[in-house]
Amino acid sequence: MDQKAGIGILIIEDDAVLAEGLARALKTEDRVIQTCGKLREARRRLEEAQPDLMILDVNLPDGNGFDFLEEVKKNGSFPVILLTANDMETDIVAGLEAGADDYITKPFSLAVLRARVNTQLRRTREAGKKTEAVWSFGRYRFCFDRLEYYVDGKAVELSKNEQKLLRILVENQGNILKRETLIDRIWTDGAEFVEENALSVSVKRLRDKLQAGDRIETIYGSGYRWRKEHG
Repeated sequence: MDQKAGIGILIIEDDAVLAEGLARALKTEDRVIQTCGKLREARRRLEEAQPDLMILDVNLPDGNGFDFLEEVKKNGSFPVILLTANDMETDIVAGLEAGADDYITKPFSLAVLRARVNTQLRRTREAGKKTEAVWSFGRYRFCFDRLEYYVDGKAVELSKNEQKLLRILVENQGNILKRETLIDRIWTDGAEFVEENALSVSVKRLRDKLQAGDRIETIYGSGYRWRKEHG
């Protein structure tokens, strides 16, 4: 979800009345709450943007919450709180082993849910710079610390220099970076000579691999920038 829009919370719960109640209970000025009742819709939402936290009901009409949780954890780094009527120890263990960050059984107190949600969001916030450098927007998802790069959910292999270039561009998105600045920051191995077209070649390859011709802009006579989305 767009960071500028606020903290994004996605609630996946097929009971529409309960989902609406959860959304009202968790709503604050700096939060954007979205709800959906089926996994099919949840997958579509995740393709559009990653939330900051997910509340996931285990029993849904079109799939198993545990299986979906494992699917989510392969591509996402946000906390997930499982919500279920099952209070058996085996279900709790299964949820935690599948990657759940917390587990709440029905019936439950909204005050308790709010506290659990606040705890997960606080942990993420307090981790701050210690967390992995993950950027997720539109069709792109980049985890720089794990050296994992995805376009439309598909992994893309990048060379070391392409990785450096991408990170610099993304971390400075919207800003024009001069050619000499990029060359100096990418080729930092002490080499005295860098081919004149080395940067141009790296930019072209990166554009092609990421299908990012509309994202990586050439600012003629100056340098390059990663176009920042507005809205």
